[in-house]
Amino acid sequence: MNAYRDRPPGVPAWGRCGVMGVVDVSPGSFSDGGPRLDADRAVAHGLELVGQGADIVDVGAESARPGAVRIARDEELLRVLPVVRALAEDGVLVSVDTMRAEVAEAAVDAGARMINDVSGGQADPGMAKVVARSGVPFVLLHRRVRSVGTAEPDGSGGAVSEAVAEAEQQMAALVAAGVDPSQLIIDPGLGIATRTRADDWALLAGLDAWRRLGRPLLIAASRKRFLGTLLADPTTGDPRPPRARDAATAAVSAIAAAQGAWAVRVHEVRATADAVRVEAAIRTARASGADADR
Repeated sequence: MNAYRDRPPGVPAWGRCGVMGVVDVSPGSFSDGGPRLDADRAVAHGLELVGQGADIVDVGAESARPGAVRIARDEELLRVLPVVRALAEDGVLVSVDTMRAEVAEAAVDAGARMINDVSGGQADPGMAKVVARSGVPFVLLHRRVRSVGTAEPDGSGGAVSEAVAEAEQQMAALVAAGVDPSQLIIDPGLGIATRTRADDWALLAGLDAWRRLGRPLLIAASRKRFLGTLLADPTTGDPRPPRARDAATAAVSAIAAAQGAWAVRVHEVRATADAVRVEAAIRTARASGADADR
């Protein structure tokens, strides 16, 4: 089996790129926070995403946007746990989006079957122990940490190879702390680990380079700024608003699926769920044609 498509433990085999739908209960979300802070509404939204084709629902209470102020631990627990518990009880495969080990552990106890940490395990030194002890899959988001005077990435292939090497170091640190390598899923860090829009496009164009890590890839491009910049108003130059980037997100999802991504993380599920199924059908037809020619 191609390791690029290997599934982590405890996750069903979909036979295609998976779709992770976002339930964001943070009022500071750049994209859709605020309206779903009420737990019942958040749960209803999660179930709606499943109905639209989501395979996983990712529940988080902290915004990852630049400059966002972190919320208190107790507030994060209050926002996240009721939603995780209710969705898990409904049979949904739930991921918890958190940088806190204590929140991750409580969410797993409440039924979450995956941990998605946008700090890559670096924000809380206790995260690795929680991941190792729980045995659930862990999304390691690649973080680019640069010292003063380090050259900025130039959007070239060098930036991609450097990012892969950095992620490899993050993986090694987690494994040294007791995490089983099979638990790890890699998020290249689009819009987070990059410094320029060119870097985002370079990472997407260079997904093959991540094969050397031998771990599944989660691509999280949904509604991000590099898409807004690409689709800027030709008259004013203003970036397209986040909610108007969903068609472009679905296009990225199909392309990522074709390059072997294990899953994509999106806010608007239906279009991406359709896109990855189309990609899978084409891939199946291509394989059938190849078999017939033998």
